[in-house]
This record gives sequence, C-alpha cells and structure tokens, in this order.
Amino acid sequence: MWRKVFCVAAQSPTLISEHSRVIRRGIKTVSIMNNKFKLPSRYGAGEESVWVEYIQLAADYKPAVNLGQGFPDFPPPDHVTKALSDIATGENCLLNQYTRGFGHPRLVQNLSKLYSPLINRQLDPFKEILVTSGAYEALFSTILGHVDTGDEVIVIEPFFDCYDFMIKSAGGVPKFIALKPKSMEGDQTSANWVLDEKELASLFTPKTKMLLLNTPHNPLGKVFTRHELEMIADLCKKHDVLCVADEVYEWMVYEPKKHIRIVTLPGMWERTITIGSAGKTFSVTGWKIGWAYGPAALMKNLQVVHQNCVYTCCTPVQEAVARSLEFELARINSPDCFFVSLARDLLSKRDNLVRVLRENGFQPTVPEGGYFIVANWTGLENKIDLSSEPDKYKDYKFTKKFAKEASVLTIPPSAFYSEQHKHLGEDFVRFCFIKKDENLALTEKLLKEWNAKK
Repeated sequence: MWRKVFCVAAQSPTLISEHSRVIRRGIKTVSIMNNKFKLPSRYGAGEESVWVEYIQLAADYKPAVNLGQGFPDFPPPDHVTKALSDIATGENCLLNQYTRGFGHPRLVQNLSKLYSPLINRQLDPFKEILVTSGAYEALFSTILGHVDTGDEVIVIEPFFDCYDFMIKSAGGVPKFIALKPKSMEGDQTSANWVLDEKELASLFTPKTKMLLLNTPHNPLGKVFTRHELEMIADLCKKHDVLCVADEVYEWMVYEPKKHIRIVTLPGMWERTITIGSAGKTFSVTGWKIGWAYGPAALMKNLQVVHQNCVYTCCTPVQEAVARSLEFELARINSPDCFFVSLARDLLSKRDNLVRVLRENGFQPTVPEGGYFIVANWTGLENKIDLSSEPDKYKDYKFTKKFAKEASVLTIPPSAFYSEQHKHLGEDFVRFCFIKKDENLALTEKLLKEWNAKK
C-alpha cells in the first residue's frame, strides 16, 4: 500500500492528501477495533500461566526428566483403565451420549457411598454432590457461584495459581496470607510452615465471603493439624464465612499424619464446600473429572454456574470413575485398596528424592502429603550463572537455567504467590515425585553430573 501511495504522489501531488486521509482512517479504524476487542479487564493483561510457559520450555529444550507438572508417568490401576475400555467397546450405546448434567447417576451415588462415612453424614447424591470438569471447574463453579463484586476472599499462600484469577474474574478481592517456615535451620518438614494466627484473624472483615483452604497442600505438602483447622473454623463461624476445602490430595498423606476434613468439625457442614478429583484419586489427570460436595443450599449456586458453563461432563469417563470407585469400595478396609496403597507406594519415592536433593546441594522441605517437594536452591547459587536469564524473579531464572544445564525441569514457586509476596518463593523450586523409579534414578544421575561440572 505504501508503494502505491509513493507512486501516486510522484504522478500527482494533489492526490497524496486524499490517500493520506484514507490511510489515517484505516489506522484509526484498526485502533478502534483493537481497543473494542481487547481482553476484558477482569482477566488482567492475559499473561501466560506458569503451566503454559513451562510446557513450552519443555518443548523447546526437551529436558531428560520432567519433574515440573504434577502427573504420574506410569500407568494407573489396571481396573481403572479396563473400565473405560469396556465402556468404549460395550453394548450400552447410551453411555456415549449426554448424561445427567449435575453428575452421572452411578457416579454421584458412589461418591455418596465413599464420603458419607468419612464425614459422618449421609450425602444426598442428587442435591449435595456436583460432578465437574476436573477439580479446576469445581473451583471455578464454587468461586463464580458464591463471590460477588467487592466480596473479599482469604487465600493462603502459596496457592494453586488459578485461585487468584478466578476470584478477580468474579469481581472479588483476594486477601493473601502466607504460610512461613518457623525456622530454616536443620532438616525441614511441611509442618514447619505455619500461619500467623493474629495476621489471619486481622484479614476477616464484614466484606469477607470466603476462605480457600488447600489440605493436603500444594506445593508444600502441608497437612493442616486439628488445631490449625479448628482455628480456621472458629474464624469462619465467627464472621459467617464460607470455607472452600480443596482436598484433591486427600489420599496422599504419609504416616503418621492423618487427613482431617474441616467439614467434620462442629458447625462447619453448613458453611463448607469440599472439592475432590478423580485425576488425583486414580492417577488419571487427563480424564478431567472432579467433584464438589456440600449442603444443597450452597451447591445450588455451583449448579447454576455449571449448567451455563460446561452443562455436563464426559459420560463414559464418569461411568468409568463410578466403576473404579465401586471396585475400591469393595476393598475399602484392605491394605490393597488404592486409597491406601497410593501413599504407601509414594513414600519411598518421596524419601528417595529427598535424599538425592540433600546430597546435591538443595534443602528440601519433606512433605507430609501430596506428591511435591519444595526445596531451597540457594546453596547452589555460586554454581550457576543466572545473568543470562531475563526473568524478574530468581526462581524463574534458576529453574530455566537449571533445565538447560542439568536437563531437569522443575517449577518456580513464586508463581503461587501474590505480587506482594512473590519474594517469599524466590529461594525455592518445586519437584514432583510421582514418577517412575527409573526417572527418579535418572534425576540423581543428572544432578550428580551437573554438580561435578561445577
């Protein structure tokens, strides 16, 4: 277009003014269109999440070991995948069609059978349980269904990064409080990371609508104690606040710790929504089936969001999860039950990776639950030159340079903090240990080789 303008100008200077006006109108139109279709302000500036960024990092540099994302690299239980296979090739063609929007009947009934004894209350499968597109959507429907413009939501840091985004999308105002280690001396466990009770109490105001509680905790692996849960519950009751209990790692708790469901504490049933995950429960994260349960009056709000968002979830996958639950419910008190054996099998992986990290200059926090280890990397600061990495935060610089040099991918924990608290995560990296033993062995080999070069 510019070449045409210059040619016209050379032939007839009187025409250049008209062409200039056309160009200016075009530029103005494009500007107006760009402004009109910009991302709504409730979604921020549209920054990439840490997952999008680090999946691309893995694709670009192809590290030998991916201990970043939290998914197993080994098969789930045989009966789980067989259930889905049988359904896909079975005679009941209706299992390939829409099912009940709020949850496949067989699945919600089995969820009721699983959780009712655990919370000492009979759950109504059709009014008090909602099946969602992963625990992610359960969080989305809970937050969008209960948070209104100006409502305040208390978020415990570090937090699953979507919490902040979902709260703001609903028009809410997140209020952050960080778990902090009582001391960094000696060997660390996730129990060492605690809340300041006075600071937490000060965050409750007449505007507080909700508190988000993640236990067992990602990424620290903290399993909140009864005392800690009672303290949180008392504040929620005192200020009439809804508690959202994100308990997707409920089956991954290591002896002697025990998972206590906050919904079981006195006066908490009527103000608690609990979230679970088939992906975490059966090591099938790609199936994207989750759920939420709570009082019918609270669940109604989630149903409204769900029915106008995804409406219903994948029928054959829901049926497969339902059958898998039946299989485990039949052996619920057996040591072979997957709800028991999963943590037992992960324990040796946890302990092995803790040893490897300590021997190679990291200071790991030993998790009481979940399948992540947060480790302080600053003991290696003099061995790695981060000046070539342009990122703002040190943990991003370290994890990227470490992936390139050691061929081990990890995740920067500052992604799980609010802007004002990101410095609290900069000295750490997150490792995932729900991986094959041979890949954990390869991690040890790569770390030793990297250290030997330094």
